[in-house]
Amino acid sequence: MFVKSAMIPKHKCYVVQENDTVEKALDVLEHHQIDGVPVLSGDQYAGVVTRYNIYQHFFSSEKLKADFVKETLVKDIVTHHDKYLVGDEMFEKTLLELQDFPILSVVDEERRFLGLVTRYDILEQFQSAFGMHREGIRIAFTSVETEGRIARLGEIIQQHHESVISLVTFDATDKLLRRIVLKIEKKDNIDKFLKKLEKSGFRILDITED
Repeated sequence: MFVKSAMIPKHKCYVVQENDTVEKALDVLEHHQIDGVPVLSGDQYAGVVTRYNIYQHFFSSEKLKADFVKETLVKDIVTHHDKYLVGDEMFEKTLLELQDFPILSVVDEERRFLGLVTRYDILEQFQSAFGMHREGIRIAFTSVETEGRIARLGEIIQQHHESVISLVTFDATDKLLRRIVLKIEKKDNIDKFLKKLEKSGFRILDITED
């Protein structure tokens, strides 16, 4: 999935303009209970303002709080001017970018603001990919890395009329093996399905109902 498919579109985003005061930015952050907000210059992305960098600048300003928030403009403390996405990145790659930062803006080739991606949104996508929001049987197994193994797995699933909730594969430590995590709806024929997997060369590692 690409970032554009997971992003919040601009008409649903909370933003501030670079010439707004810090007081207005704080109002937006407090009212919506968020940690950071994109800063725009017209419709172009100019950076991000967060609670952390507001407090950081306040403590180093030696001003009274009331004076600081009313007299300081967002453009004076904006950060991450050049940290943004263009929308064609795979969403899983953004997780590392969002480890230490709450949001990433998405812009076009002229830096016009299109929307944003939050750490929460990316984690939600991962949870969806693993079928964490649906009850079922999660089966972890390995397979020899040979051509046609996933196709064979598909055939077995179809033969037993299993309803797949999620299917994720991983590289195993042994380069000749691939780890597979399959989540299916709970049915009475699970034992027959598992026996067919093992008979076809798939080694079952773990079975969990969640």
